[in-house]
Amino acid sequence: MRSFVSLSALLLAAAAVPLAPARADAPPFDLAGPTLRAKVTRNGVTLPIAQVPALAAGDTIEIGADLPSDQSAKYMLVSAFLHGATNPPSTKWIDRAETWKKKDKDRLLKLTVPEGARQLVLFMVPETGGDYGSVTKAVRGKPGEFVRAAQELNQASLDRSRLDTFMAAIRAQENLHPEYLKRVAPVLASSLSTKLNAECLQKVIELQANCLLENRESLVLADVHTSSMTETLVGAPTDLALQISSTRVGGQGYYSAYIAIARDLAKIFGAFNSPQFDYLPALGLQRDDKVSLMLNSAPSFTAPKSVLVVAMPTVEADQPPPLRNGADGALCATRPGLVLPVEGAPLIYSTGYAREATLQLTAANGSKVDVPLTARADRGGYVVSDANWRPEGFGTSATGHLRAIWGFKPFDGPDFALQFATDAPWRPLDENALVVGRDNVLRLKGDAAACVDSISLRQPNSAPRPLTWKTVGGDMIAVDLPLKDARPGELTLEIRRAGIDKTATVPVRAFSEASRLDALTYHAGDDWAVLAGRRLDQVAGVEIGGRRFRPDGLTREGDSDRLRIVAEGATGAAAKPEAGASLSAKIALSDGRSVGLPVRIAEPRVQVALVGKNIAPAGEAPALPLVPGSADVLPDFARLTFSVRAPAGIRFGATDAIEIATADDRIAAQLSVGRGLQLESAEILIANVDAAALGPSAFGPLRFRVVRQGVAGDWQPLATLVRQPRIDAIYCTAENCEIRGSRLFLIDAVSATPDFSGANRVPQGFTGGVFTVPVAVDGKLYLRLRDAPELVHSVAVPAARP
Repeated sequence: MRSFVSLSALLLAAAAVPLAPARADAPPFDLAGPTLRAKVTRNGVTLPIAQVPALAAGDTIEIGADLPSDQSAKYMLVSAFLHGATNPPSTKWIDRAETWKKKDKDRLLKLTVPEGARQLVLFMVPETGGDYGSVTKAVRGKPGEFVRAAQELNQASLDRSRLDTFMAAIRAQENLHPEYLKRVAPVLASSLSTKLNAECLQKVIELQANCLLENRESLVLADVHTSSMTETLVGAPTDLALQISSTRVGGQGYYSAYIAIARDLAKIFGAFNSPQFDYLPALGLQRDDKVSLMLNSAPSFTAPKSVLVVAMPTVEADQPPPLRNGADGALCATRPGLVLPVEGAPLIYSTGYAREATLQLTAANGSKVDVPLTARADRGGYVVSDANWRPEGFGTSATGHLRAIWGFKPFDGPDFALQFATDAPWRPLDENALVVGRDNVLRLKGDAAACVDSISLRQPNSAPRPLTWKTVGGDMIAVDLPLKDARPGELTLEIRRAGIDKTATVPVRAFSEASRLDALTYHAGDDWAVLAGRRLDQVAGVEIGGRRFRPDGLTREGDSDRLRIVAEGATGAAAKPEAGASLSAKIALSDGRSVGLPVRIAEPRVQVALVGKNIAPAGEAPALPLVPGSADVLPDFARLTFSVRAPAGIRFGATDAIEIATADDRIAAQLSVGRGLQLESAEILIANVDAAALGPSAFGPLRFRVVRQGVAGDWQPLATLVRQPRIDAIYCTAENCEIRGSRLFLIDAVSATPDFSGANRVPQGFTGGVFTVPVAVDGKLYLRLRDAPELVHSVAVPAARP
C-alpha cells in the first residue's frame, strides 16, 4: 500500500537529489545493436513485449535473439531475476540460452517470473569459456548495482520512446503545409512531455524541423507517470507532481534521466568490470515482439569483451496512466476529426502499452455504444478511429467514458461531456440589451453550444463580420458584439455549426443607449413616486400594480437622474398598495422597449401641520427698518421660530429632523434635536433658524419638511426670505428725497404712492450709497425688493429738521 506524503516532505526529498544536467560529452545511444524477440503470457493471454508495461509473478516469458544468419560472433543470452539491492538472487533465478543453437530449447529462454522478483535483466555475452560463471558471479556479488542499472535502463528506454516519437512526427510534417508545423509542434511537445524551442517556429520553413530537433538528448522532460520520485505522491494533483519533478530542485533538471544515463551507467558498471568483461548498457526499443537494442559505444570482441545489459519491464503491479480530461468543457461529437484531449500520460503515444481504447457513450435513456479510439500525439489525445461514425438516438448530449487495456489489465480513463449539433434555431436572451455606441455581449440559447464553429454579424449593406464568443453552458453562448460605430436598427447573426450544413440566422435589434434604472421609490398613500437612474428622459410612462404614472419633472443629482412620476388615475384596490407590498413596475421607453423593475412599497411619509411661527430680529436692525408687505417675510437679519404638530398616532423622537430648502431645491438648513430643534412634547417640535445661517445667496420662498428614519415628508411652505437694504437715513427737499445706506441694489423700485405710479427704478448693478426718489406724500416711501417684487414694503420718512 502506498504511503501518503506531504508537499513539504516531497520538496525536501527533491532538494536532496543531486542535479543531473545535460552533458555535451555524454555519447548518445545512436548505434544499432542486435535485436531480441520476446512475448509474455499471463492467465492464458499472450502479448508481444511492446504491450507489456510490467511483469507479474507467474508470468511466462519467451525470449530469443533475432540475429542474422551470417552472425559470426556467438552470443550467450543470460537472464537474471533480481529481488533487491541487499538480497543476492538464487542461482535458480539465473538462466542461459545459446543463441547459435538450432533447437528452440537451447537457443530460447523460457522463464517463469518467480515470487519475490522485482527486476529481470538480460545479458548478451560473447561466448568464452567462463562467460556464464563470470556473469553469475557479478550479479550475485553486487545485486544492487544491477537493480539500479535495470531501473535506469527501463526509464531511459521509455524516455527514448517519447523522443523517437516526437522526432518522427516532426520529420513527418516537414513536407506538409508550411504552417502545419507551427500548429502541430506545440501539441506534440505537450503530448509527449518534450521540450519545445518556440524560436524555431519563427525561422524560415526549411530550417524549422532541424532547429526543433537540435540537442535531442535534452528534449525529453520528466514524465510524471514514470518518474520514480513522484510515484509515492498519492492524492495530490498530477500536474503539481509534474511541476515539482520538472524543476531544478527536483533533481532531474528540467529533463528526465535519459540525458545522464550513459554517464550514470558508466559509473555503475565500472564497479564490477573485469579483465574478462566490460558491461555495456543497451536501451531496448520495443515494437510488437521485437526489442531493438541501441548502444552508446561499439562493443568489443577482444579482452575485455563487451557484455550487453538489457532491462526487461519491472516486476510490479500494473499502473495505468493517470489520464485527465484536458477539455475546458463539453466537446462537439458531430465535429469532423473529434479529439478527446487527455493529459498526464505520454506513454500512450510512444508505446503499445495502452490498447483497444474505446469511448463508451451513454444516452439520456441509458442506452450505450462503444466507439473505437486511436491515440494521436499530434492531436493531443484520442481520436475516433472511424471518421464516419454517427451514433443515433443520443439526442443533443451524452456522457462518454474512456476505457482501454493497459498491458493485461483494463483501466478506466476520464469522462467527457459530448454534444450533438442539430438544426434547431437559436434565440437571443436579453433581446433589448443591444446598445449602439459601445461593445455589447449578447447571450444566445440553443442546442450544443460546443458545436458552434463560427458566428458572423451581418449589417444592412455590408459584408459579414466575424465575431468572437465563448460558451457559458451546455446550451448557451455569449457573443461579443462591437457596435461602437453601428446605427440603431435590425442586425442579423449567422451561426455555423459543426456537422450541420444549414446556417442558423438570428435576427436582433440594436437600440440607442437605454435608460439605466436604479431604483423606484414609492410610498404608501402617495400619488407620485421617484425613479432614479440615468437617461431617464427616455421614459415614456410607468405602470405599477395597475396604476399608470406619467413623467412630471426630471432633475439631476450628481451623475444620476431623478424623474418624478405622477399617477394618472386608479383602477381597483391594486391602485392603493399597502406598505411592504412587493410589486413590479413596467417602464415603457420612448423607442418601444419596456423594462421591468421590482418595487417595494415604502412606509407612508410623515405629514405634519405648521402650528405657528414668529419672526424677530436676530441682530442689529437698520436705522430705518422696513415694514414688510406680508407676515410671511423673513428679513435676512431676523430669526424664524416655528412649531409643527405630529399627525395622530405619531410621536416625535430624538432622531427626527427638519430640512429647510430654498426655491431652487437646495437644502439650506438641516435641523436636529439639540441643533435648532427642540421637543416641546412628543407631539410638538419647536424649530429655530437664523436667516443668516441659510447663506448669503439664499432668498425667496422657503419650504420645510420632516425627515423621519431617513424618509422625508412632503414639502410645505414656510416663509419668504428677503434680503433687505440697509437704510441709514432719508433726506427730503421740496423736489425729491435721497435714500442713503448700503446694499441699495436689493431695491427694485421706490415710489411715493402704494400704486407705484411715477416710481423710480434702481438700475441693475447699482453700487452707490445714495439714491434719489420722489418726495413722500404721506410720510412714507414704498419699496419693491428684488427678492419679492410682488410684495410692497414701506419705510417711514423722518420729519425734516427745523
